[in-house]
Amino acid sequence: MSEIGYRFETTSGAGDVARSFARLEPGGESGVNVVTAGRLMRSRPQGRLAFAELRDWTGAIQLFALAALTPNFDEFCHLSLGDWIGVSGEVVRTRRGELSVKVASWELLARARRGFGDKWHGVSDPDIRYRQRELDLWANEGVRDIFLLRSKVLASIRHRLSAAGFVEVETPVLHPIPGGATARPFVTHYNALHTDVYLRIATELYLKRCVVGGIERVFEIGRTFRNEGLSPRHNPEFTMLELYQAYGDYTDMMLIFEDVVGGTAEELFGTTVIPYQGREIDLTPPWRRATLVELIAEHAGVEVDTSMDVEDLRHLASGLGVPFKPWYGPGKLILEIYEKTTEAELWGPVFVCDYPQEVSPLARAHRSKPGYVERFEPIIAGRELGNAFSELTDPDDQRARFEEQERERALGDEEAMAIDWDYLRALELGLPPTGGLGLGIDRLVMLYADVANIREVLLFPALRPEDTSPGPPAGSTRSGEPDA
Repeated sequence: MSEIGYRFETTSGAGDVARSFARLEPGGESGVNVVTAGRLMRSRPQGRLAFAELRDWTGAIQLFALAALTPNFDEFCHLSLGDWIGVSGEVVRTRRGELSVKVASWELLARARRGFGDKWHGVSDPDIRYRQRELDLWANEGVRDIFLLRSKVLASIRHRLSAAGFVEVETPVLHPIPGGATARPFVTHYNALHTDVYLRIATELYLKRCVVGGIERVFEIGRTFRNEGLSPRHNPEFTMLELYQAYGDYTDMMLIFEDVVGGTAEELFGTTVIPYQGREIDLTPPWRRATLVELIAEHAGVEVDTSMDVEDLRHLASGLGVPFKPWYGPGKLILEIYEKTTEAELWGPVFVCDYPQEVSPLARAHRSKPGYVERFEPIIAGRELGNAFSELTDPDDQRARFEEQERERALGDEEAMAIDWDYLRALELGLPPTGGLGLGIDRLVMLYADVANIREVLLFPALRPEDTSPGPPAGSTRSGEPDA
């Protein structure tokens, strides 16, 4: 074969060819020549004939090669699984009914020097799948579809928000202090400024500064980083949508949540009732609204309130098997009771409303419930999907909340916030009544894709360091079968 070329121009994707000529009768010839390309995923030489499967991101089509027609027929028969090739030829359907491209010419585009796993069963080892996602995308059917779905989800959200008058912006990833959420940050060093900086744990404070600056409906979809553990629901690097709307409150954010989640499902699947882990979820608005303390009473069977004596709440927590730290106040104890006894039991969708002020340093005090704030979390399938507030707009109140967070940090709470003086200065310019929300994109895609592990929706999730001890060199398998 000649040297591999620099480009190859196609007329159709492999799957597009299969769909376009689906009605061709057995033994029929279309009279149409196509040029397509992809990976060779199956190969079955049979004497002077050879059949193979060509697959690309649009789907697959059978290749039908004949010694009398196909140039370099013997070399074609000895291609390895995974080799990239480009082919041209007429679209036909064999007498056995297989739609095919009769190969009139072909070109090697890249050699696969490593195998693609069992040609029938793909790759099952999770570590290999997640660590070598480029292999997983080819070897296991349906994997690529999840990431194409993810792209469609993001496009739908952006379209919906743009249509509602929101403006997309980009804010810094490196922050001088970790703000906008309670989480442990990643720390790095800015050599030019001789100072430590933090990978952002949220985009909230910069986005609200945009509202102060007059961008009244603003959103950002971006990577966020929290230096915390790994689990089926958590990855230290994840994608969040955050948006803020001037003149609104948390009830407006409920409507936006319902539209983004339910409306996107309707757009992508044609329905708001979707399957998830063997059960159905009905995303049709309106969703249930219930307070956090109401749901604790329903599922844990205890009545709690922020006005209760802290010793009584500690006794309740101990009786429920809920661990707590000595410095936890009533609000933090109530949240711990909710998270350990109730959240996982909520199939939803449900808006869990009105959180204790102690655990909500950026939310506005509830207009009618002392000790609480106007905050909700949407719960679907026992999993928090996001967070939303009526935003705290008073700079004096915000400063007092920050100072309380610093006191908690001094007591040992590594996730407590620091005082953001730049944000307080911005609030002094005036922030109008504002509603804000955060939505976890990864968890939303998990819901739509019907998967239980966040690693299934992250192209390259965080993993433990790989064993780098010497092993076999990269193979150069040159047969029609994989090497492993």
